[in-house]
Amino acid sequence: MSLSVVISAYNEEKKIEECLKSASFADEIILVNNESSDKTAEIARKYTSKIFTRPNKIMLNVNKNLGFSKASGDWIISLDADERISPQLAKEIKSVIKRPSLINGYWMPRKNMIFGKLIQSDLWWPDYQLRLFKKNKGKFPEKHVHEYLKVNGDTEKLKYSLIHLNYSSVDQYLYKMLNIYVPSEVKNRQNTRIEWTDAIRFPVNDFLKTFFLQRGYRDGLHGLVLSLLQAFYMEIVFVKLWEKQGFKEVNTKNFLDDVYKEFKKIKKDFRYWFLTSWIKETKNPLKKIVYRLVRKNKF
Repeated sequence: MSLSVVISAYNEEKKIEECLKSASFADEIILVNNESSDKTAEIARKYTSKIFTRPNKIMLNVNKNLGFSKASGDWIISLDADERISPQLAKEIKSVIKRPSLINGYWMPRKNMIFGKLIQSDLWWPDYQLRLFKKNKGKFPEKHVHEYLKVNGDTEKLKYSLIHLNYSSVDQYLYKMLNIYVPSEVKNRQNTRIEWTDAIRFPVNDFLKTFFLQRGYRDGLHGLVLSLLQAFYMEIVFVKLWEKQGFKEVNTKNFLDDVYKEFKKIKKDFRYWFLTSWIKETKNPLKKIVYRLVRKNKF
């Protein structure tokens, strides 16, 4: 069984070579060059002659699907320029595609490097990605920015991981947030009716989810900062929705009191999640009992 790797890239001269090296075990590499103005295509020519230049689109899935259509392999791997196929994963991939099987696609766990650290909270790990599939059995939807590849038929999970050199700088994080993810999220929620309390609840709920429920606290300061950035992301989403709905004014006679009441609810939520997290993390059975009693008496 032959294998094609399809990479869609835009101005990735700093990352593309290591990506291509990690994919060099494949029978074929296809690069969709999204009108890069740097040396991305020049570097790629050392590894493949199958380079297709297309207009750079926010909806990257269009160009990724085009790359799939150019692949000649029996199996295809969809790879981003900031991703690396580890040697262990390459070996596993070569093994599974040789097996007679009714499986049409495979999910890969993905390790995310953010701000120089391997992030291990539940939001970022194992971060399964459906990337390996039989030709003509999979494609990306072309409606929203962040969508999984869709495969017709059964799928399974692989053991070894992709390496994702995710956000290396705050500027990169903010650029993608403001120019890609926020517009996509706002579009998805354009028919959502918002209330003034969402200006508080949107960011707070996302912080509670990422820092406590998804155990961002396990990554220390990195986890705290990423959770706060996620909260900021949702605040911008709220403001953009508010803008689309005409900046509706809310300024009741008791607005200060209403805001105070909302923050009292938030205080209660934080107390609940701190206690719940302490219950999960402590190995002392007596402390677990005490935390449960405190939580039960307060909530």
